[in-house]
Amino acid sequence: MADDPRSVVLARIRAALGSSPAVPAVPRDYRPADPSRRGDLDLLIDRLEDYKATVVPTTAAALESDLAAALDGVGPLIVPPGLPFPVPGSTVDDGSRSAAELDAFAGVVTCCAAAVAETGTIALDGSPDQGRRAISLVPDRHFCVVRADQVVQSVPDLLTRLTPTRPLTLISGPSATSDIELDRVEGVHGPRTLVVLLVR
Repeated sequence: MADDPRSVVLARIRAALGSSPAVPAVPRDYRPADPSRRGDLDLLIDRLEDYKATVVPTTAAALESDLAAALDGVGPLIVPPGLPFPVPGSTVDDGSRSAAELDAFAGVVTCCAAAVAETGTIALDGSPDQGRRAISLVPDRHFCVVRADQVVQSVPDLLTRLTPTRPLTLISGPSATSDIELDRVEGVHGPRTLVVLLVR
């Protein structure tokens, strides 16, 4: 009906804007991204731990053994199809499992597309070593491998590394929210536990 509140408000907006509204220029005076900038690993660790994530410093040579230690007692596990290292006893996701079926897995192991030191944010883009979004959002524990060369300093630096048409997931610590009394609740819309294996 023509006089419902929504229609009235939209009509007033259209009348105020006129037939050819001018679109203002968007300010772009933020610090420009520099793809060559390396992120500060100590700052990333500080931010991740502040968000209640667990950081496991490791090296390429020690990654598999450190990951096995972090996974001790956790199972069953699901992994993306393109994970570049083995996770014994895990199930490779074939894309057919529903959210309810994924919920039966205790954890997921993925790599990442990039990470931001200043914000402690890890970006996934659905590449084969990260898998589809559901596997990183449904299981209760997320074990994420971040290489030092994937860490950038700021969000503008991150944006130069990502393709906006890919299915992006930005992770800043375990899933958490707070109610009006600031009581923190974890695991509402993603894993309650985030373990980052930082490969120097």
